[in-house]
Amino acid sequence: MESAEIARRFLRFFEERGHTVVPSASLVAEDPTLLLVNAGMVPFKPYFLGQKKPPFPRAASAQKVIRTLDIDEVGKTTRHASFFQMLGNFSFGDYFKEQALPYAWELLTKPESEGGFGFPEERLWVTVYHDDDEARDIWHNKVGIPVERIQRRGLADNYWHMGVPGPGGPCSEIYYDRGPEYGKEGGPVADENRYLEVWNNVFMQFQLSAVRSKVDFDISGELPAKSVDTGMGLERMAAILQGVDNIYEIDTTYKILDRAAELTKSRYGRNNRADVSLRVVADHLRAGVMLVGDGVLPSNEGRGYVLRRMLRRAIRNLRLLGAGEERYMHELAATTIEAMGDQYPDLRADAAHIHTVIDAEEVSFLGTLRTGTAIFDAAVEETKRKGVPTLAGNQAFQLHDTYGFPIDLTLEMAAEQGLQVDEEGFRRLMNEQRDRAKADSAAKKTGNADISVLGEMLDRAGKVDFLGYDNTTAEANVIGVLVDGASVQAAGAGTTVEVVLDRTPFYAEGGGQLSDQGVIRTGGAQVDIVDVQSPFAGLVVHRGKVRDGELRVGEQALAEIDIERRRAISRSHTATHLVHRGFRNALGESAAQAGSENSPGRFRFDFTAAGAVPPTVLRDVEDEVNAILINDLKVNAYHTSLSEARSMGALALFGEKYGDEVRIVEVGDYSRELCGGTHVASSGQLGLVKVLGEASIGAGVRRVEALVGIDAFRFLARESVLVAQLSEQLKARREELPERVEGIVTRLRTAERELEKLRSSQVLAVAGELAASARDISGVSVVTHRAPDGTSPDDLRKLALDVRGRFPGDRAAMIVIAGVPADRPVVVAAVNDAGRTRGLKAGRLVGVAAKALGGGGGGKDDVAQGGGARPEAIGDALGAVEHAIRETLS
Repeated sequence: MESAEIARRFLRFFEERGHTVVPSASLVAEDPTLLLVNAGMVPFKPYFLGQKKPPFPRAASAQKVIRTLDIDEVGKTTRHASFFQMLGNFSFGDYFKEQALPYAWELLTKPESEGGFGFPEERLWVTVYHDDDEARDIWHNKVGIPVERIQRRGLADNYWHMGVPGPGGPCSEIYYDRGPEYGKEGGPVADENRYLEVWNNVFMQFQLSAVRSKVDFDISGELPAKSVDTGMGLERMAAILQGVDNIYEIDTTYKILDRAAELTKSRYGRNNRADVSLRVVADHLRAGVMLVGDGVLPSNEGRGYVLRRMLRRAIRNLRLLGAGEERYMHELAATTIEAMGDQYPDLRADAAHIHTVIDAEEVSFLGTLRTGTAIFDAAVEETKRKGVPTLAGNQAFQLHDTYGFPIDLTLEMAAEQGLQVDEEGFRRLMNEQRDRAKADSAAKKTGNADISVLGEMLDRAGKVDFLGYDNTTAEANVIGVLVDGASVQAAGAGTTVEVVLDRTPFYAEGGGQLSDQGVIRTGGAQVDIVDVQSPFAGLVVHRGKVRDGELRVGEQALAEIDIERRRAISRSHTATHLVHRGFRNALGESAAQAGSENSPGRFRFDFTAAGAVPPTVLRDVEDEVNAILINDLKVNAYHTSLSEARSMGALALFGEKYGDEVRIVEVGDYSRELCGGTHVASSGQLGLVKVLGEASIGAGVRRVEALVGIDAFRFLARESVLVAQLSEQLKARREELPERVEGIVTRLRTAERELEKLRSSQVLAVAGELAASARDISGVSVVTHRAPDGTSPDDLRKLALDVRGRFPGDRAAMIVIAGVPADRPVVVAAVNDAGRTRGLKAGRLVGVAAKALGGGGGGKDDVAQGGGARPEAIGDALGAVEHAIRETLS
């Protein structure tokens, strides 16, 4: 039975029993305590907590899930995976154990021909929490399971929570006996390899507060209503129903694994090392494709770092399999999209965008590997020179943290050089970094209280009516006032407040558009609004300060937005749509929007692209967009179904969440996008769009910045004045300026090169004189010299090497040259072979000088360079070097 069919059967079974089938939510969690959705119940958490009223009493879903705690373990066993799909049925105070457990048993044991999974009853075992007699009695008395196949377990096994404050409770798990060839008898308590968990029924009864570990937490009270949250791992079910040993051999995952083996000329099952790498590639490609499809982009923080880490682990393991510099991620992403496309059709529609992001990350990381290898080689050389057998932990950490070099690659390459790695030191630094990250994010785990207050307001007052598409002012009622997150009845002058109205013309920040600003007036108060947010659908929160009077809940109010700000932002938003369409026309459909910000008179637009956009393309897009402005196309907005919008080819923003009904904004026949923002009435109202330039903001993502309307006109006016001034000063017509300026720059560069040659010749002219004036210290010719200020570091080095070369090979010589190229001193030391046999090392002596200069430095034994911050100490530095030479020779 294919994975897609398993999901269909599960959802159909519960739909027939009154459950609303809810599509999988995005992997990007709305919950502020989570980076990514890590359990099937996460989208329903506000309902379990009583923060929001559920729109249905019971539901079922097939939810995408990412778990990142054990990424390093993925591939080492056949049990660990970072991406999986959780099938679940949920009751929000509707039914409890007495219905949930028989439901699970019926679906599992019903014959396949009747829509079930066809499990033999005698091969199913169940576990219950140690004091849950109710669940035990239901299993035995109602379902009919023999008592010998019902086992009791403790907190570690049969109590469920999310690892953060939230809902939790006891659970009852169902296990499938795979047979004696997989382990010993005795049920799940004896062997969980033989007895495989297939379904977990969690009974949500309690609100957990401080969660310290799996078995150590506080219960703050009971939930508003007893609820049910069940979870069936789709991949694990597929392994059983498809008759394979593990989740890596099921229909979807094995297609990726097999293609990776084919590309790298490997064979799964031949040796453990290759098997581990193939499993890593298969799992991380699935996870990576799904994350990019949900709008996540590689970065060095948050969920973007999770994605980057997975993609780079996959690339690294392809390298271990023999891929070398070959790029296989595009082909493997295509295989993944095809394997998962039946369950997630959007992957096929978004394939171009997914490929662009993953391809760019592969190119970037292959470059990182080359750079990291060079840094690694330098660290190995330094380690061997010191005569120690272990690469320092801080060097391994620098390779990992700064250059993205995986620790397993460092370990492998060190072993090839006959070195070990201070893994303990590396882990300590990693833990310190992790602890800092945890401390930074600790505040995120206390967000439920404020959300609860806002949820109560939404339940009490209903959805806030947004009137801003057609109105800039509106009469409203003050539904709620918050001060420091707490609900109050009144707030006086000078108080920073959050205000909830029953209707509003204020646009809440979203979809890349900045919020409106303006004023809310009541009979006794005036509030200056500086920000507007929508914490969740249907609620609009106005943030500002009471200028005068006293604001009270229940009063009538007049809400007025800043009209000029709104108009300027609307121009920017419409311009963003046009520029998006323009780049897609120029670069292809893979140039997908990856973010934007629409502010008054200015906007930035991020999009996926494999490399820099040529200036000619920027000019062409700008010309195309301004032609649309001249044609003054009508801007039209209307609502339709999501499926109809997609069939019309409307562009959607990656990672944005859409309901069943969506709003489309059209600019003539040129642009059509899903958008909830505000726009102009016709393209001519934009006046002018001026693209300022583009730049990279990450692997595979470019950013364009542009001006709109009067801001664009003012920019061009300033440019015109500047060009006129240049034309006057250079006595050239405007069209001649590029050639004239190029000529001036060429002559300046030629003159600078001549001056540099002259300076170098003057500096090197004293080499013979310095060699002749060398002092003899214990049979070594020693030269210490301060070069004229302004001598470049390169010339200081050339001078030191020139002086060293003037001594016979059998005469030991040590040369130290110092100077101040700009405002900071530099020192160069050079010693010949005869000098090194006497124990003199350039690197150590440069360190002595640099310390006196208030800095540092080093290098090889024959030549080294350093610097500092105290030019006035050069004399002391040269004296310290001479003293160190005497000590060494004595």
